[in-house]
Amino acid sequence: MDITIIGTGKMARGIANRMLSGGNSVTFIGRNKTEADQLTQQLSLAASRGASAKSATMGSPVVGEVVFLAVPFSAATQVIRDYKSQLSGKILVDITNPFNQSYDGLVTPPNSSAAEEIQKELTSGTKIVKAFNTTFAGTLQKGEVAGQSLDVFIAGDDMGAKKTVMGLVEAGRMRPIDAGPLRTSRQLEAMALLIVSLQSTMGTNFMSAIKIIS
Repeated sequence: MDITIIGTGKMARGIANRMLSGGNSVTFIGRNKTEADQLTQQLSLAASRGASAKSATMGSPVVGEVVFLAVPFSAATQVIRDYKSQLSGKILVDITNPFNQSYDGLVTPPNSSAAEEIQKELTSGTKIVKAFNTTFAGTLQKGEVAGQSLDVFIAGDDMGAKKTVMGLVEAGRMRPIDAGPLRTSRQLEAMALLIVSLQSTMGTNFMSAIKIIS
């Protein structure tokens, strides 16, 4: 499958690593073409089964059925407005967390989430899915923590879109967990705030993960 990742930061790198290892081709779209080119070159070695990595500048067309929004929440609205028409008919995977500047709270309105606020900016033809907001970039690079595969919590209202994202997660050797409808993003974003705050107290340096065991 062809995938577009908007963003060239650490999370974009981590997600791309998993997607490429699962045999899916990735096109990075970033504001800095040099950074995007460097990222493409570095990650090409992770590609398998004929997959490839490419780069493009912001404003370039999105490629494929699935688009990952891998930018800070503060930048998400403008990106969505710039790409609104192109996202119609596609699956948009929102990985953002709406943290405040001191990382001790969320900036979203009560009874809402980053995913739900982003959905308001989209056309009705775009299927939005929340995923990867509770995984750290470093753990995505490795694909596991302490010998355990990563759990990726997935929320969305369109079952077909969720199944597509679940397939990508499984291909990248992770475990998808259906977290329910898009409104569950509120709990997922609160969960992300908790695990970020625990990194300093636990000394795990963003190399830990939430794992559901039964």
